[in-house]
Amino acid sequence: MSGDERKKYYVSVQAGQILRDQGAASYELEVLANDEEFNQLQVMFEDLSSMDEAITGHYNYAVGTLQDLPSDKRMNAGYDAILRDIYLFIHEHGTETTRKHVEAMGILDPGRL
Repeated sequence: MSGDERKKYYVSVQAGQILRDQGAASYELEVLANDEEFNQLQVMFEDLSSMDEAITGHYNYAVGTLQDLPSDKRMNAGYDAILRDIYLFIHEHGTETTRKHVEAMGILDPGRL
């Protein structure tokens, strides 16, 4: 099988998973991707998980303070940017049903679609 051949994957953004087997776990979206694109999406999910861990650690450190720390907005903006990139990727590589679902969510800038 060539690395350029597109295969169907089942994606759970909430769980941060890309599944090859439709029945392996619950999923929300379907994409068609080659090996390189699969790896690209996997890296984005790893980045999102790392950012989530950093935010969680940051808030655990800040427990008891009543003020937002200066980096809160930057961290949240970074998380949101990665999440938007994931949904943009899913939209670009998704099935017709997936693309319509992502568009209906209204989280992507229509100029980027």
